[in-house]
Amino acid sequence: MPGLASDVILKIVTLFLVAMGVLAMFGKLKLPKPGQFRKASGRKCPHCGRYKIGKGACPCGGKK
Repeated sequence: MPGLASDVILKIVTLFLVAMGVLAMFGKLKLPKPGQFRKASGRKCPHCGRYKIGKGACPCGGKK
């Protein structure tokens, strides 16, 4: 049974290469980024450029 250790090593290496191939395929997928659907530029104050929080007016009062 001297070939038993080499068979185990060959199986481990093969499984490792298959796992790396699967991870590479998932890595190439083009997934949307979390904030891509909401445009942040529409949520900025047109006067001062700060981000607006909520639906109210900007604290700058519209002055530049």
